[in-house]
This record gives sequence, C-alpha cells and structure tokens, in this order.
Amino acid sequence: MADPILRVSDLWYTYPEQVEPVLRGIDLAIPQGQFLALVGANGSGKTTLAKHFNGLLKPQRGVVQVAGLETHRHSIGALARQVGFLFQNPEQQIFGATVRQEVAFGPTNLGWAPEVVQARTDASLARFGLSSLADRPPAILGYGIRRRVTLASLAAMDPAVLVLDEPTVGLDAPGLQETLDWLVELHAEGRTVVLVTHDMPLAAEQADRIVVLHQGRILGDGAPQEVFCQADLLAQASLFPPPVMELAQSLRPLGLADDCLTVEAFVQQYVRLIQQRGTPGSLPREGA
Repeated sequence: MADPILRVSDLWYTYPEQVEPVLRGIDLAIPQGQFLALVGANGSGKTTLAKHFNGLLKPQRGVVQVAGLETHRHSIGALARQVGFLFQNPEQQIFGATVRQEVAFGPTNLGWAPEVVQARTDASLARFGLSSLADRPPAILGYGIRRRVTLASLAAMDPAVLVLDEPTVGLDAPGLQETLDWLVELHAEGRTVVLVTHDMPLAAEQADRIVVLHQGRILGDGAPQEVFCQADLLAQASLFPPPVMELAQSLRPLGLADDCLTVEAFVQQYVRLIQQRGTPGSLPREGA
C-alpha cells in the first residue's frame, strides 16, 4: 500500500498565549484521494490541526509529513506545491490588486513558465465565472464573489491536497452548490480533500471518512454511517447527526433503517417500507 499523502504522528501544539495544549498527541494518516471531514465543537482543535498540513503552524512535538516532506523542515512556499489551503474568511487570503493578479499569484510563485501561469489563470477564472471581473479589485466585490476568487486561486495552483476551513459559511444556495460541485470534481480526479466543517449534512453526504476532534484529541474516526450512529460519541463531542438521520432513527420502531445519511437514502428506505407494508401513502402506527 502506498504511503499516506498526509501523516501526523504524536502531534502536540500550544499557542503562545495559552497554557493548555490545543492538540494532544494526534496520530492520523490520510491516503491519497480520500475525502475527509474534520468535525468537532468550537475549540476542539480542527483549524489548528488543519494549519499544520501546509506549514502555517509547525509541530512543537511530533511530526507532520506531506507527501513524505516533514513540514518543520520546509517552508510554506515549498509545501504549497502539494497543499492548497482555504481560509474560512476570504479577507485572510486576498491581497491582490485585481482578481487576475490574485489568481495568478500562486502559480507565479511556484515558478511556472509565464505561458503556463496565464493558461492556468484563465482556466480558473473561467471555471468560477470570474473572467468578466478579472480586472476588478477583489476587495470591492461581494462576499460570495470573494469566496469564488479564493477557490479560483487554489484551482490555479492545482495542488494534490486541498485543505478547506469552513468553505461554505456565508454562501447563498448557488455559491454553495458551485463549491460542492468543485469539491466533487476534484475528488473524482483523485485529489485529497480535507474539509473542516460544522455542517454535519455536508460531511455525511460528501466525505469518505469523518474524524471527530474533542479537546485536542481524536475521539472518533470512521465512515460517516459508522460515526453518526454512535450517539454517545456525538454527545461527548457536542455534535448531532444530520437531521434526516435523526428522523430515520425516530422511525426505527416502525422498521425504517436508521442509517440514512441523505434525503435520497431516506426516501428510498421509506418507499421500500411502504411497499413491504402494503399501505401506500402512509406508515403504519407504532405497535400496529
């Protein structure tokens, strides 16, 4: 089996202004091509862990490896060839005078030939519907468009690993769908995606694997159905399963499977149960 593209071994980290560690002995291996959702309550260490994947933070104890490179031995620029990082707030990431300059910054700093930079920039602008805004200052654009600028900037660099910190926060329905479509597209192409999110339905529907953080430690790790069926684990981590799964669990006494992670799966189970019961249009009452 190939080595994981991301490997974390006994990672500890404490912020300078704090006494208690934010990360406490994290061990994690992420294979190439996996879509992993990193979930947990506020303060659980999600963003702190994610920032170790591209060298924004360096281990105080332990080792973090990206494609075999130990992050404490390499600069953020060197690691950017492998990992693209999306901040939760676009303002933390945007600094270019124009949208085009912003999107071209990463490929330029990777040392690519000018014609390659231009091709990658033009393709990314077109992919996110930004071509007509290429000469506009990104700072004056709306939040959703600024988010698209940050996504285009990552896409232009074409990294093997994408780490995204709450990428769907503040987006309207079209912006949310565009972001999800892009992530699905990247995953299908074999990219590794690490998604930091509070959105449990999003994690359930998109991720291959969910890692639950609690007080700086990994509390749970498994497939979405496995993790979201563990009520005690979710309660300890102050998390809830997707609403559709809660609905399915409430109907379990009537014979409905309780592991439905999506609306589509719930509908299929509901129709199957109705057909089995022979009472189209409604479920039988409990105890009937």
